[in-house]
Amino acid sequence: MTTISRSALLPYSADQIFELINDVGAYPQFMDGCVGAEVLSESDDAMVARLDLSRAGVRQSFTTRNALQRPLEIKLELVDGPFESFAGRWTLLALNEQACKVSLFLSFTLNSSVLSAAARQLFNGAANSMVDAMVKRAKVVYG
Repeated sequence: MTTISRSALLPYSADQIFELINDVGAYPQFMDGCVGAEVLSESDDAMVARLDLSRAGVRQSFTTRNALQRPLEIKLELVDGPFESFAGRWTLLALNEQACKVSLFLSFTLNSSVLSAAARQLFNGAANSMVDAMVKRAKVVYG
């Protein structure tokens, strides 16, 4: 099982960062290894979305159901993909009106019978870089 826990302090509101995280369709513009994203369904408190990841000739897709609790949390639950298990959670803690702490927790086990070592590196690399990608995106979008 791979467990990833990352956080960052940002000079932006929790609302602003929540909106960046929830803008799944924009992920290919700024997230390393993400070559496609599609929102399959969306409501005020949930989203189902598919991400397509690619690196070094290896391409994999997975779909999650995201439970939205604005602007505090997004819980990720696997719908489809090459995982034996998958759990994820973005949390946002407002420090004041113009600052927040963003955290990402991911825990997953890849289906070892299907995936090569290159595919494992693809998922591990993408998961590890997600918070950094959000920090950089916030600077571009919000200055």
